[in-house]
Amino acid sequence: MKNMAANRPDLNLLQVFDTIYREGSLTRAAKTLHLTQPALSHSLARLRAWFNDPLFSRQGNRMVPTPLATRFIESMRPGLNQIHSAVAQFHSFDPTHQRKTFSLALRDILESTFLPQLMAQLAPYPDLGIVSQRVARRDMESQLAAGKLDFAIDVLLPVSEHTGHQWLHQDPLVVLARKDHPWVTMAPTETSDELSTERYLAAYLQAQHVLVSSRATGSGVEDFELSRLGLQRDIRLRCQHYFAACRVVANTELLLTMPASYARLLASHHDLAVMPTPAPLPPVNVHLYWHKAYEQEPALVWFRQKLIRDQP
Repeated sequence: MKNMAANRPDLNLLQVFDTIYREGSLTRAAKTLHLTQPALSHSLARLRAWFNDPLFSRQGNRMVPTPLATRFIESMRPGLNQIHSAVAQFHSFDPTHQRKTFSLALRDILESTFLPQLMAQLAPYPDLGIVSQRVARRDMESQLAAGKLDFAIDVLLPVSEHTGHQWLHQDPLVVLARKDHPWVTMAPTETSDELSTERYLAAYLQAQHVLVSSRATGSGVEDFELSRLGLQRDIRLRCQHYFAACRVVANTELLLTMPASYARLLASHHDLAVMPTPAPLPPVNVHLYWHKAYEQEPALVWFRQKLIRDQP
């Protein structure tokens, strides 16, 4: 690396470096920074000369950082974040006049239940956009810290002290079954006796089930609670998506236990019965996550407050 003391560090170049690293694309970085492609390429050339290192190499359609670039970003970003936060404190955010795209990490189930209402709420602000993406839970905090994500919405997860989070809502569990499934007729009513409730539970445990999980092994949240009650169910199919699971349930005797908000949406598409769980299962608690380094930026403050106040 060339001696940086020869010139004072150029914060604009550091911003270019950080944006290329986050976007993984010169085209997207130029758009984010409101620069022309030649201007961005010129800045990258200056950075490469400054560091005496390629910094980024093209692999397919992505610009991949070199080991030196990765080491530098880890040491540089905390200071750059502090500068951004300090500057942001002196500016306000007006969603009616400013253009901003917010990035969210959402699971499939939350995209279907959360995004329609969110986009309706953002209708008065035509210059505000949303990028929703699926991010592995193990990568969520690092992407929030890197600024690649503004927020994540997910179940309650263990996070570090650098990640802020806020409870949004809870979603009870229900069971989906084919409408002519024998188990559906056994559902207890307000006047049912204890024996009817026990039969309903016994039939649930005797039935075969679909478990939706992104993991190939391990128990679902409902199985942990059943196990705590000394109960166990028979998992016949393990798959990755609730939509596929509902199509299976619509054509088999299998049962599917899932969050109620998405269950009602899918049940209407697949003509399925939505049934109460036969045992008391805890609801799914949904939380909002963000990185504390950015939590004072006016645009993110405005959007975070909106998500908390107006969430479905």
